[in-house]
Amino acid sequence: MTVTSDPEGNRRRSVLVDADGGLMLFRVSGVPVLLAPSWWLGSLLVIVLYAPLVERLLPGAGAGLSWLLAAAFAVLLGVSVFAHELGHTLVALRLGIPVRRLRLFLLGGLSEVARTPRRPGQEGLVAVAGPVVSLILAAGCGLLLLTVPPGATWLLVAQCAVANLAVAVFNLLPGLPLDGGRMLRAGVWALTGARGKGTTAAVIGGWLVAAALLVWALWGLADGSQDRWLRLGVCLVTGWFVATGASAELSAEHRRSWPIGLELRELMLPVLQLPAESPVSDALAAAAGRGVVLVRADGVAAGLLDSALAERLAADSPASPAELAAEPVRADSVLLLSEPGEEIAERVRETPAWQFLVVDDDGRPAGVLRREDLRVAISARRTG
Repeated sequence: MTVTSDPEGNRRRSVLVDADGGLMLFRVSGVPVLLAPSWWLGSLLVIVLYAPLVERLLPGAGAGLSWLLAAAFAVLLGVSVFAHELGHTLVALRLGIPVRRLRLFLLGGLSEVARTPRRPGQEGLVAVAGPVVSLILAAGCGLLLLTVPPGATWLLVAQCAVANLAVAVFNLLPGLPLDGGRMLRAGVWALTGARGKGTTAAVIGGWLVAAALLVWALWGLADGSQDRWLRLGVCLVTGWFVATGASAELSAEHRRSWPIGLELRELMLPVLQLPAESPVSDALAAAAGRGVVLVRADGVAAGLLDSALAERLAADSPASPAELAAEPVRADSVLLLSEPGEEIAERVRETPAWQFLVVDDDGRPAGVLRREDLRVAISARRTG
């Protein structure tokens, strides 16, 4: 599924463990691959529910062999999910879309792109890459079955073929956060020109998929199917993931959307350019109701004046250069006045900065946008 210096000791730990507890395995094209703690729980669930099924499918297999095959299947399933997500990651990177990390978690995985695809075609290509990889793996395992004699190995290969086919087919279901939901969103987006409409359609699809999983699990219980307990466990976990993921996608779309009629110029503070060596007390006084760009003698912007930091600095040393209280102007904190509103909202949401420099098409400062001002304006337009 589809959808930045520590002490030495901390640096060593950060190589192994991500901030949210994921275990760092390795990197692919610079993208960290993480194993979330829930992956172990999911694998244990697969082993416990799959081992009894092995005994029925492979008459004569003892408990030891059944548990060994179940454990091997859980590992191979994790590798298959990794390959699926790697397909998303490599295509996204190929299209110039940064990927923060690839995470494997409870019965699934996620390629976390750093920004939303700008065009529906990009979203569709990234989404379809994972199922294509899974189908290739399923076909490869199917061909391998022709060379493997019946027995434990044959069963393991057969189950891998079925699992990859199931991963591909399941992810093609038309509901977010599944790949099929992203493809549906891309299609509606391309037809209507509105990404929000595509998200709404795909979220509804996600809720329907979750409901269908619950019905299928209950049907298995009522019918006394041999795999009813495995089906119930997988469907409950997967259905919960799909339902919560669809709701999260809808919330993210609301945060990303730009209210009709809202103009960026309404939110910008007037911009004032001051020499970076100006006394911080003078810069602070000039900043009342304005955004201040501090410029060095060579014409390069030193940053935007951070009023909170400037107040603290002015209290102790009012003659200090204002540059010491500047927030650096980075590429991701510069907004183009002519950018579409939705892209501005998304950039502000994803960039760790509290104020942004807005420039015109010629690169001249046009104003300063504060994160809080944008948040309040969007909230007011939605509730008004």
